[in-house]
Order: sequence, then structure tokens, then C-alpha cells
Amino acid sequence: MSYLKDLLQWVHDQLGALIAWVESLAAHPSGDWALFAISFAESSVFPIPPDALLVPLCLGAPERAYEFAAICTVGSVLGGAAGYGLGYWGGRPLLRRLFRAEKVAAVASYYDRYNAWATGIAGLTPLPYKLFTISGGAFGIRFGIFLVASVLSRGLRFFAEAALLHHYGDAARVLIEKHLNWVAVAFVILLLLGFWVLGRGVGRASRETPPSAD
Repeated sequence: MSYLKDLLQWVHDQLGALIAWVESLAAHPSGDWALFAISFAESSVFPIPPDALLVPLCLGAPERAYEFAAICTVGSVLGGAAGYGLGYWGGRPLLRRLFRAEKVAAVASYYDRYNAWATGIAGLTPLPYKLFTISGGAFGIRFGIFLVASVLSRGLRFFAEAALLHHYGDAARVLIEKHLNWVAVAFVILLLLGFWVLGRGVGRASRETPPSAD
């Protein structure tokens, strides 16, 4: 148990250092471009949420808070589309190698049915959005629904933060940043756990789906 505690603390410290680096980009003349890049990367591969940069940018120039929220939203949605493509062209062939096509289709039908809710919840909360972007592409869910859910959820999240920071300033920053390090740790843990659960789900469908008549 102490080993696990030490490991979590180490991950927390490393992510804390990475968060500090991301926050430092707010002082860069091209901070808005950095925000776009972080938002884009976080939707598929990067572990630090773009909030780490959105917060100091909004505090430094509150009159541009909603502009930063828009940049963050666009970058995140485009990054989500890239994650979808990564899953579609990378994860989909892998699934076909590991499982029969009808087994993957059985899981994909359930995923497609609840995709709008799943993507919306992941885009709005600390759940790892990248898990749903990559797996959404891997299971071939409808891209239009995926995109609309992403725009609505990510936009609501980032514009709500911008509004709080614009109106309440440093008090809102304290609330958001207080838990940011541990939220980043949760991102990593939930991401790994989520892929494990998805793997088990595909395996279960493979066992439960009756063989085809062929």
C-alpha cells in the first residue's frame, strides 16, 4: 500500500511540474496559440487539461476571457476529431485483428446508442475526454453526433470557466486550481482504467454474441 501511495505521489509531483510549465506559457507572447495547441493535444494524447493555461490567460486579460474560451473550445474539438481519426484508422484495424467483425459491431452498436451522452459527459467533466474520442473512432460511431456533443460539452465547460474568471477573478482561480493537480492524476488513472474496461467489454461481447450462421 505504501508503494502505491509513493507512486501516486510521484505521478502527482511530475504532473504538478508539467502543469507549472503549462501555466508559464501564459506569460509568452503567443499564449493564445499555446492554448490552442494544449487544447488540441489534450483531446487525444496530452495528460494536462487546458484549464491550466486557460485560467492564467483569463486572469491576465479578463477582457479576452471569452475569446480564450473560444480558442480553447475550437482547439479541443479539433483535437477530439484527431483523436477520433486516431481511433478509426489505428484502433479499428487492431480490433478487427483481435476480434471477429460481428463481435466488434455488437459493442459498437451499444457505444453508438449512448455516444452523445458519453461524449458530452466526458467533455464537460474531469473524465478523460481522450478516452471517448479515440474509442469513438475505434468503434466507428457517427461522427456528426460525436462532433455536436463535443462542441456543446467543451464549449459549456470552457465558457463557464471563463465567465467565472471574468466576474470573480482570483477567487474563481483558487477554486479551479486547488484541485487541478489531482484532477490531472485522475485523468491518467481514469484513462488507463477506461481502456481496460473497454477491452473487457469487447471481450465480453465476443463471448456472449452467438456465432454467425456462416
